[in-house]
Amino acid sequence: MKDSKDLLGSALKTAQMGQIGIRSVLKAPLKASFQSALKDQLRQYDSIEREAKEIANSRGWELDSLSYGIVGMTNAMVRAHLSFGNTNSKAAAMMINGSTRGIIKSVKNLHAISSTDERVSNLCQKLLDYEQENIRNLQEFL
Repeated sequence: MKDSKDLLGSALKTAQMGQIGIRSVLKAPLKASFQSALKDQLRQYDSIEREAKEIANSRGWELDSLSYGIVGMTNAMVRAHLSFGNTNSKAAAMMINGSTRGIIKSVKNLHAISSTDERVSNLCQKLLDYEQENIRNLQEFL
């Protein structure tokens, strides 16, 4: 069973992975409307990250962040996937896949928590809702 600190740490890493993915994709030439949608999502992930860190700080918890190696690997993967073809469609598919992984991880974590910490659970539910909304919003760019 996971505790609230584990759940919060997982939400933080999921939000950070979303940030890294979006920042990597935004380096590619994309339609203005797609860039705008991604920037909106980035603001959502930034909000989740800030709130997770605020909760952790208020409780004296140290949470691990993603390693710097993840950033480099993500940038390289995005460049390779978007090097030819319809950049917008490929980028949307990559982002949808990432959000889908985020949903799976979030649902598993919510089911595995041993105690109910309302503030942490609410943040994790907010992240889950964002991931679902992101998928709906990105479908038009496929």
